[in-house]
Parts: sequence; structure tokens; C-alpha cells
Amino acid sequence: MQDLNDFRLETRKWLEDHCPQSMRTPVVQEKEKYCGGRRSSYFSNDQRAWVQSMISKGWIAPTWPREYGGGGLAKEQEQVLKEELSAIKARSPIFSSMGLSMIGPAILEFGSEELKRQHLPKMIRGEIRWCQGYSEPNSGSDLAGLQTRAEDFGDYFVVNGQKVWTSSADKSDWMFCLVRTDFDSGKHSGISLVLFDMESAGVTVRPIKLISGASPFCETYLDNVRVEKSQVVGEINKGWTIAKYLLTHERQNIGDIGNVARRHTLSEEAVNSVGLRDGQLSDSGLRTEIAEWEIDYECHQLTMERVNLEIESFGVGNTSAMLKYYGTELNKRRHELEMSIHGGAALGWGENSIARPWLRSKGNSIEGGTSEIQLNIISKRILGLG
Repeated sequence: MQDLNDFRLETRKWLEDHCPQSMRTPVVQEKEKYCGGRRSSYFSNDQRAWVQSMISKGWIAPTWPREYGGGGLAKEQEQVLKEELSAIKARSPIFSSMGLSMIGPAILEFGSEELKRQHLPKMIRGEIRWCQGYSEPNSGSDLAGLQTRAEDFGDYFVVNGQKVWTSSADKSDWMFCLVRTDFDSGKHSGISLVLFDMESAGVTVRPIKLISGASPFCETYLDNVRVEKSQVVGEINKGWTIAKYLLTHERQNIGDIGNVARRHTLSEEAVNSVGLRDGQLSDSGLRTEIAEWEIDYECHQLTMERVNLEIESFGVGNTSAMLKYYGTELNKRRHELEMSIHGGAALGWGENSIARPWLRSKGNSIEGGTSEIQLNIISKRILGLG
């Protein structure tokens, strides 16, 4: 492996040459995000150049093998890259990618070589956007209770059922979906993870409008959808192990939800809104709450770094439940503080409304497994309380 200091200097130089200045500012509006997929478009020429540069370098997926379009970096090099990207406040080239953060790692770990070569390069190039078919109307946090059926027809399955809270299903190209392939086995057995194109016959998607006014979640109906057996990840009927692996990734991603580039810190927002007195924020109570949040946030980030290092050494454990729960609470607290900072002005409902993401943040304690489920996992599997 290349000397890390040399790698850092080379990385810093490359980013200086290839990351446009306009891509070194926080995203303010949803339309500025590039999420990849057949229906996505670039907001600007600078954004196109930034995404294509990162694709060419392999740094969209820095640790994935080069033969699939990744960067082939060691974990230590990936950490350096993250630090250098953060130092210049670079935007993520592709936002909210379940391909890169969830099903991609699962295919790398469990998938056939055919699946790897079919799907991984397209994820890296941003050609396909993925959604997740897990929750069902009667099987949310009780994921193993899913009832979506995949009947065996030789070389393919025919899938029937309904998924709910399917994030961005109306904008996605492919779904990774948990189905029941053995109807007589135990609750956690007979489950398989399958992949299919959202344009397949029999797939119907209906957005669910939230109190925030946005519709990131959908209902997805599957009526006699044909899925080739070549699109099964891992072994048929052995999908529960992969399901748990994916949940770990999802919960860690949600746990890191507050770690995004922002135009102002909470302290800066408060100074602009509330003002100073004798060099300190004039509202002492608010000053204390902001200080407490910032300390807790830094502790959470350090804990995430430590856990990631532990995972590299000892494998995936149950700490994702802890990170997910605390990250969720931190994000909700941040939005509550933003509302307090801006007072009555925060109640506006325009395009850059503070109230909309505040309302949206309430859903963090449900998605990826409810906070109550995470607390149960923490008490039983981390603290050993029975």
C-alpha cells in the first residue's frame, strides 16, 4: 500500500484540480442533488464534471475492486479520502444511493460473479437507482413476518405481495426485495433476496404523502412479477442472513444522518438569528442546548469511527442498533434546535422551509426499525439484560 502521507498529498492535489468550487457548498434545494438512475439529471455542468471525474477515478465506491469500477483503495486510504473531501466541503457525487450503501455491499459479499458484473459497474456509474422492498403492511419492525410470496416456476419465480414505506420507489429503476420462497418452513427460514427491474410487468407504485408535504415513501404492489433465478442474491431460502446484513448497513446509514455538509452550524445560525451579548449568545438557555448538542454530536462521530474500525477487525455486530438510535435522536434534536433558533420565522412553508425537514425528522425513529426495537436489541444483545 502507498504511504498514507503521499496518498493524502496526491488526493488533495487531485481534488483541487477536479472538484469545482460550486461543488464545495452545501446542497440547499432537493433539485441540486444527483441521485443517479434512468430518470435523474444533472443540475449543472459543474455537477456533471464532478460526478464523471469521481466515476473515472473509481472514488464513487473507493474500496470496491477495480474490476467492477471501484477505486481499489484500502480502508486507511478511504479514511484519508473522506477527510480530504470533508476538508473542502465537497458534495457527495451521488446522493441517497441504496445501490452503493446497501445492495452493492451485499452483492459483493454474497452475490454470484454474474450478479457482480451485471450490477456493480452500473451502480458506480450512477446508471441505476435502487430501492428496498422490506416492510409490508403487516410486517414492519417484525420483518421476518413478511408474506410476499415467490412461487417457483423452474428458471424463474412469480412474485405476489405488497411492500410499503418503499423509499423513492417511484424514482427507482430496480428493487432488492425480500420474498418468501418456502411457505412451510419456520418464520426466519424460507426467505430469499431477489432483484428485479421496476419496469417489470405487474409492478405498481403509489407515493405516500407525508405531513412534511413531500412523498419520499411509496406503496409497491407486486402482481405476478417474473423474477429470474439468476437475480437471487446468495442461496435460495437463505436470505435472512443477508437481510440482517443489509439492516446493519441501513441502520448505520441512518445513524450517520446528521453528518452532512450544511451552510451554517447551529452556533452560526443562532448568532444570526438571536444575536450576541458581551461576546456570548444572548439566550443563555439556547446557548447551553447548542453546546450540549455539539458535544454529543462529536462524541457520536468518534464512536462511529471506533465502531467501523471494530467491524474491520471483528466483523458486524449489534452496534448498528446503538448508532441508529442515537443518530436518530441527535438529528431530531438538531431540527428542534433550529426551530427554536428561528422562532416564529421557522413556521414558513416555502421551498427552503425549516419546518418541513423538522417534521420529516420525526420519521427517523420509525424507518430502519423503530427506536423501541433498537432499544430492545441494545438491552438484550449489547447490555445482556435478558
